[in-house]
Amino acid sequence: MQQPFPLDLGALVDEHLAKARADAHGRSAHLVVHDGVLRQSVIALIGGMSLDEHNAPPAASLQVLRGRVELTTSGRSEELAAGQLQMIPKERHGLTALEDAVVLLTAVND
Repeated sequence: MQQPFPLDLGALVDEHLAKARADAHGRSAHLVVHDGVLRQSVIALIGGMSLDEHNAPPAASLQVLRGRVELTTSGRSEELAAGQLQMIPKERHGLTALEDAVVLLTAVND
């Protein structure tokens, strides 16, 4: 089911952070936009939890909505804090929450 728009990102952040805190794996994700090749997902991670290394889509960005995360690629890492937006590198990468965090992942898949 498509989300109603306009979307209240603040409420979505609170909801999925609460779900992540209650989840045995310390995470919660929700697809909020799926329009053709465009996908946007809210992902909440409890501090210390990670998304293992995975392949990058053709184009993507990561916006930190709350907390701090570390985006890792082979041999590099970059810390991102709430309010920051970063393009996802076109290589395998992973994400670790340095503290409870929620991100908005925007991806274009072909």
